[in-house]
Amino acid sequence: MTELTTPTVLRVGNMSGFYGDRISAMREMLEGGELDVLTGDYLAELTMLILGRDRMKSEELGYAKTFLRQLEDCLGLALDSGVKIVANAGGLNPAGLAGAIRELDERHGLAPRVAHVEGDDLIARIGELEIPADAGHPLTANAYLGAFGIARCLDAGADVVVTGRVTDASVIVGPAISHFGWGRDDLDALAGATAAGHVIECGTQATGGNYAFFNRGEIADPLHPGFPIAEIAADGTSVITKHAGTGGAVTVGTVTSQLLYEVTGARYGGPDVVTRLDTAVVEQEGPDRVRISGVRGETPPPETKVSVTCLGGFRNEVTFLLTGLDIEDKADLVRRQLTAGLATQPAEMDFRLHRTDHPDADTQAAATALYTCVAWDPDPEVVGRAFSDAAVAMTLGSYPGATPSAPPGRGGPYGVYIPAFVPQASVPHVAVLPDGTREDIAPPERTEPMGDGHASDGLDAAGALIDDDEVGAATGGSARREPLGTILGARSGDKGGTANIGLWAQSDEAYRWMRETLTVEELRRLLPETAELPVERYELPRLRAINFVVDGLLGKGVAHGYRWDPQAKGLAEWLRSRVVDIPESLLEESP
Repeated sequence: MTELTTPTVLRVGNMSGFYGDRISAMREMLEGGELDVLTGDYLAELTMLILGRDRMKSEELGYAKTFLRQLEDCLGLALDSGVKIVANAGGLNPAGLAGAIRELDERHGLAPRVAHVEGDDLIARIGELEIPADAGHPLTANAYLGAFGIARCLDAGADVVVTGRVTDASVIVGPAISHFGWGRDDLDALAGATAAGHVIECGTQATGGNYAFFNRGEIADPLHPGFPIAEIAADGTSVITKHAGTGGAVTVGTVTSQLLYEVTGARYGGPDVVTRLDTAVVEQEGPDRVRISGVRGETPPPETKVSVTCLGGFRNEVTFLLTGLDIEDKADLVRRQLTAGLATQPAEMDFRLHRTDHPDADTQAAATALYTCVAWDPDPEVVGRAFSDAAVAMTLGSYPGATPSAPPGRGGPYGVYIPAFVPQASVPHVAVLPDGTREDIAPPERTEPMGDGHASDGLDAAGALIDDDEVGAATGGSARREPLGTILGARSGDKGGTANIGLWAQSDEAYRWMRETLTVEELRRLLPETAELPVERYELPRLRAINFVVDGLLGKGVAHGYRWDPQAKGLAEWLRSRVVDIPESLLEESP
């Protein structure tokens, strides 16, 4: 009798980085090559607000409907291929999505075993959470669950597992727990899989999408990047790759940039493990194959995060085109006229002048600045047509060339994101198995408060103290003023009202220069909008990286609509465009 053994590698693919990602991705991944598991991340702060409004319309809604469309097209293919599907597309209603999948199966003559994970929805306990009084009406409150509920569903033979709010990496970690039989104490393995999951959960951002060096020959085909795959080993080590023949690329740079996305410092917390990102070693193993090894895990914290979204009220905005001369005087006149023309002043108004204009411009667009007013109020009438009509009504009596950029609108509701924390032991974590059996997933028995993110500050890639005198000697000599992005890559993102900017260097010398040069004070000089805000700086020397976390830059979160770039996606590119003195020796080694 042949003894069955567990395969040494689990191939986990990703097909979605957000609600609205490429609809064809499920079929592309199932037809493109071998997989064991196909995962999808559909949830973000804004998505929870969208799903919450869906649920207000019908209790049967609250899940990602596009996932159901993908399954209708591809479920038979997945079953024939033996590929398990795990996704957090259940959103606020994982049980409803599981039921909808079963109905879909009946129509198509399929018989998949469907399971789901629930317990994260804490809206009924909103009174137990610390929510600011002015946040508005709480719409959703979801605790971040870990991966062990997913693993239990797969252990029970599920072909499809859908969840509510789990950590983004859990849809990848859960299958690895089930496959390799990891327990709560396998912290290094859990951390390694978490690092792999963090890389692939945002889809094509790991394969050349949103990549700083997209145009320097590193990404051969940037038009249609393929979705990523993590080949996870029993010790948590992984290789990030993609299906052969797909676009994009997998390089040390694409993987490093995604490791830095929406994180803080050396410690990346979660309900199952604290992942030490500063211990990760990222190496090119071959074409489109990058190995992540050495990741250490620490005991998880006693609390887990809760994502709360509130309906904060209503907002509207109007943008005026200011062309040619006297831009600031024109903006001042608009501000005074619009404020005086409103019968009722909104609770909050914000005027911003975007100097997109150029002197002596050869096109009208190049001669034009944008002046935007955003208004917020609890009453929809105050910021509805009364607001936008006032903006239009003043145009014939305002500055020369006065024109708004769009017709008046009624505005709409806005959301507020609030992070909260609750004890892990207080959150139900329930695996509902394919036969309907409900199993409670116990929280970790051992927990410890998480340390700060500065664990590797002042160290080099080998863990030795950096000699600042050697840094100066290595990067001395002549310098040239060039954009920072000539030698440094960067990626930025959002967590509520907080933005992060992760920068990485391509050589030890460039990292040492970056570490010495890019202080908090220098960041504030280069990005004046951060000057009055709290900024924390973290060093990740094994990744040759530094991460800045800017608190309050994004107001009350993406749905608040406070900034031109509400998710800080372009913040890193602004920083890379800033001109600084760069040593000639580093410019010579730059591609």
